[in-house]
Amino acid sequence: MSRRPANRKQIKKEIAWSVISSVIFAFVGTITYFLWKNNLTAIYLDPSHIGYWYLPASLMIMMLIHETYYYWLHRAMHIPQIYKRAHKVHHQSLSPSPWTAFSFHPWESILEAVIVPLILIFLPVNVYVLLFYLIFMTFSSVINHLDIEIYPEFFRKSWIGKLCIDATHHHYHHKKFITNYGLHFTFWDRWMGTESKKV
Repeated sequence: MSRRPANRKQIKKEIAWSVISSVIFAFVGTITYFLWKNNLTAIYLDPSHIGYWYLPASLMIMMLIHETYYYWLHRAMHIPQIYKRAHKVHHQSLSPSPWTAFSFHPWESILEAVIVPLILIFLPVNVYVLLFYLIFMTFSSVINHLDIEIYPEFFRKSWIGKLCIDATHHHYHHKKFITNYGLHFTFWDRWMGTESKKV
């Protein structure tokens, strides 16, 4: 997708920022674990506690809350004063790579990390659903920053493919800066008129 591949200097910076981000995410995860162990979250262990029907329902609710938070946070991070302090680091990656997925300034890492624990304080979520979502988020972020499209064209043109963000969709965010702010889904970009015309 990008005409020029990521260079060695960019990759080294991305790795360094990603390590810092990982430490912050791990710290927030530790706090979440502490809250859970002290019964201060709505996380539960037994899948039948609320009902098996609730497992996919809670996943979708969590994803929709996270999607909404992320879209508006991401748009806010493109306000020039906030952009310089928090989001510029991520956009120094003009040719995205897998390392770009977590190449964040510490302020951005904190802002991105806090939403999941906040959701878990109020929304009952099974621990296995939570684990699935954390793994899904990680792989999704890496895939969307590969700068190559791995999904087949027939899927991308299907109704579900058009609803989901892929590497092509996110490529145009890094290229144009003012489009395609979503995390997993395209609906906020479509509703708010911020989706790139080239997707």
